[in-house]
Amino acid sequence: MQKLAIQGGTPLRGEVRISGAKNAALPIMCASLLTADNLHLTNLPDLHDVGTMRKLLQQMGVMAESATNEITFSGGKVGNWEAPYDMVKTMRAAILVLGPLVARFGDAKVSLPGGCAIGSRPVDLHIKGLQAMGAEITIEHGYIHAKAKQLKGARIFFDIVSVTGTENLMMAAVLADGVTVLENAAREPEVVDLANCLRAMGARITGDGTDAITITGVERLHGATHRIMPDRIESGTFLVAAAATGGSITLRETRADILETVLEKLTEAGAQIRVAGDTIHLEMNGRPKAVNVRTAPHPAFPTDMQAQFMALNCIAEGSAMVVETIFENRFMHVQELRRLGAQIDVEGNTAVVRGVGHMEGATVMATDLRASACLVIAGLVAQGETVIDRIYHLDRGYEHIENKLSQLGANIRRLK
Repeated sequence: MQKLAIQGGTPLRGEVRISGAKNAALPIMCASLLTADNLHLTNLPDLHDVGTMRKLLQQMGVMAESATNEITFSGGKVGNWEAPYDMVKTMRAAILVLGPLVARFGDAKVSLPGGCAIGSRPVDLHIKGLQAMGAEITIEHGYIHAKAKQLKGARIFFDIVSVTGTENLMMAAVLADGVTVLENAAREPEVVDLANCLRAMGARITGDGTDAITITGVERLHGATHRIMPDRIESGTFLVAAAATGGSITLRETRADILETVLEKLTEAGAQIRVAGDTIHLEMNGRPKAVNVRTAPHPAFPTDMQAQFMALNCIAEGSAMVVETIFENRFMHVQELRRLGAQIDVEGNTAVVRGVGHMEGATVMATDLRASACLVIAGLVAQGETVIDRIYHLDRGYEHIENKLSQLGANIRRLK
């Protein structure tokens, strides 16, 4: 199993290009199931999860021709409507084939999902929504089996905000008979990116980016070309890493408008930030100040940035509270940070982080995708060498992260 070795203490300096967003790419790839025409996607990140989703779609009969960071999908010969356990167990986003398959083919069999061990992310919202649209659902032997001759428009209220639930039902509704309204819908930028792609394919969608999305079903969708939005979490991760190390970096091909809460917290920590077009420049002089963080659905502070800010708070001046309201098991990186010398107390969904003058390198283990990024940041600021085990999590969500960090001056290498 591969590891990363980091020799800490070097401020990050230079420019880095931000990749396409994984959390936008995966649902948009599933949209290729909604049409027999070609869907050409550009700015796709080179990630393990993107490769897994491509294999799943190809197993169903979708043709996929690729060049660097772009793939043309063709759903004209889809003949297999099952997403098997061995494909779904490592990637929860595979549940996103459920809505498109039922909408276009009237049948889908999808394994209950796996993914990062950061807490329960139930699929009952997806199931209830499809049932409200007229689908017959059975669950047996670990599989969701959905059937519907023709999905019907419905008014669907989400008990809790769900990004994948919103995306799945939005894709199901584009070919349904009538009007579907999703209430208490997710407002994340990735949901908006999916809606933009679906509109380019001929879908009729309004209200994306708000908590009420209206979809008027159409008979068929056609092909389109769509560029995947930049990854706001990768952007935030590099900015936090630069702030923690006292560095000066410029992000290229990113968007500040989808990072507002993160940029506000970095400014609060003492960073100087300049935005110009699709670039963000951050400069940090001196030790960062501790910042309180409370995660919540967009447009509030993203749960996918919680771990990275905890790493920054570990070496910041003062103490901070980190409150996690989305996932119940998303503090598993705390015990690993303690191995590096961090002072963190946890009670329930709240962590109190007391900044220390320095941390020391040690061997630590990544438990999930964003915890991996947190440990990378901690390794960059720790004295001596930090070795991070189980870095396959990183490859699921960060494109060539060690290469990008090396370009910024980090002393980092991959170990076999």
